[in-house]
Amino acid sequence: YTVKAKLEREDKSLQPWQFQALTHSCRDAKEKLFNIQTMDVAPIVIANRGSSLIGGTLRTELTREEVNNALVDGFLPVVPASTRPVFRARTGLRTSGLPYAQDAGITRHLAAFLAKQQHATGELEGIKLAENATFIHPTAVLFNGGVLKAESLANRLMTVLNSWLQEEQAPSARLLSGTDLDLAVARGAAYYGFVRKGKGVRIKGGAAASYYVGIESAMPSVPGIPPEIQALCIAPFGMEEGTQQELPNEEFGLVIGEPVRFRFFASTTRREDRVGTRLNHWNRDELSELAEIEITLDKEGRRAGEVVPVHLCAAVTEVGTLELQAVSQKDNTRWKIEFDVRSGE
Repeated sequence: YTVKAKLEREDKSLQPWQFQALTHSCRDAKEKLFNIQTMDVAPIVIANRGSSLIGGTLRTELTREEVNNALVDGFLPVVPASTRPVFRARTGLRTSGLPYAQDAGITRHLAAFLAKQQHATGELEGIKLAENATFIHPTAVLFNGGVLKAESLANRLMTVLNSWLQEEQAPSARLLSGTDLDLAVARGAAYYGFVRKGKGVRIKGGAAASYYVGIESAMPSVPGIPPEIQALCIAPFGMEEGTQQELPNEEFGLVIGEPVRFRFFASTTRREDRVGTRLNHWNRDELSELAEIEITLDKEGRRAGEVVPVHLCAAVTEVGTLELQAVSQKDNTRWKIEFDVRSGE
């Protein structure tokens, strides 16, 4: 978009297909500037079509300064540890797609995450934060992702993090050396398959958050006031993948045969909640609402809109899916709802 704006200032407009070509060219130019430290300018050429193939060719360039301003300062700004992500009012209608973060500043999200985890190590022996600590103090960092192959991005992230630690008189975090970042995830997946065959060492971490499903309270209709929502814990923090939890003594009403919405929540701070814990109220920083699911459950021989008494059973699969089953109290009919907790986090 930086290069597109530069072309428009030169009264050069782009067709949609040219913008796609510009995107690919800018990506290649950006990677060259990041990987070749002696290069300060990368040329960009966008060819035209038809008889004006040569005459209509667009030429411009991407400079190292533009890359640093747009990517390094844009995505990894130097901010204090007290900074938080910026949220803006959303447009009422939007195209469907992934729930991208509104604030592109990664360091602001990192500051919020570390502050939220301030008391995460409170129960661990030998780890004690200073009384004036405002966030958890990382001691080591392991990068996992090809984007951090760029030294300028990796250095900026470590510089900002260590500046926060220095302000609280904590030791600097050290950068752990890893393997090829482009292959890190693939190698991890291959090793996991190796472990599944009974070889190697498996490190179990369990669910990285507690997960909840929204339960609509049974209450009379009040004009202008939506029904209250309770958050029911169905997968506690640390629940191991491949296991399941059941709530046989909790009865709920499941609406079948018509479109319904399921609301899911996650918390990385409420680590003491157990399966079946109900929350009537929570602070904004305690629970985060994930992408909801709209689904029409099979009637299974019943009438549309019928409310079936059920109890719940939840499982965390080995591929990172939260599987919620509603089991009929009458005939054990099961309705299954799956939610990808990794994409929803």
